[in-house]
Amino acid sequence: MTQTSIKLPSLYDCDSYLWLEEAIARLKVKDFQRLDLVHLIDELEILTGRDRGEIESRLGVLLAHLLKRLYVDRADDYRGWEITIREQRRHLKIALQQSPSLKRFFNAAFDRAWQDALTEVREDYPQFIFPDLWQFSQDINILLTTKFWS
Repeated sequence: MTQTSIKLPSLYDCDSYLWLEEAIARLKVKDFQRLDLVHLIDELEILTGRDRGEIESRLGVLLAHLLKRLYVDRADDYRGWEITIREQRRHLKIALQQSPSLKRFFNAAFDRAWQDALTEVREDYPQFIFPDLWQFSQDINILLTTKFWS
């Protein structure tokens, strides 16, 4: 008779939140021997990816609404676009204050976010002409503060 080994699902596989709580507790008491390093590394990589994704996503929304506000002649929509611009700027500022090192990713994400924003507004407003290149500074502080349409 052969013996079969049955692998039971780990806590990580069953309840990742509880697994994370236990990992934190083990770190606090320096119980490194029982720490699940493989999954801990995975989780940390997921967190960094999520932060970068949020920056790029919010930057794309910001650029799309800036493009609308700057190039779409529909005064009835200006207020809504401006509210979205302020909201995205606020969230980007918060994320960058919490993790200033994300500023270097902000610069790298600009081109992708710009292309996404440009594609979106061109599809939504084919009757309007949008520039192929961002016409203003890409400096993070300027993007997060300047009212380009004044």
